[in-house]
Amino acid sequence: MSGPAKDDIPCLSKLYRLQWEKAQDAYVLLYPEGMVKLNESAGEILSRVDGTKSISSITEELEKKFGVSDLLNDVLSFVELASQQGWLISDNANREEKVDDK
Repeated sequence: MSGPAKDDIPCLSKLYRLQWEKAQDAYVLLYPEGMVKLNESAGEILSRVDGTKSISSITEELEKKFGVSDLLNDVLSFVELASQQGWLISDNANREEKVDDK
């Protein structure tokens, strides 16, 4: 299995919910057994994952917001890690999951 591609459209797994936690001053991922506090970069990436934006679109938004370039490899690496953790699923996995539900 290869890693994510720039045209992939990631989606947050149904097991997790992303929210800003004021007390933590950070984004967190909530799940039935607990919570994961995200660092700033992870929070910025995941806050843009909506199931409609490609990884390249998310990367462009981040580059524009922070006035930097060449973030694609960093975003791809994070998406791969988040997928391995079960936080994200790709558009292809999402389509397969929906077909299986029928």
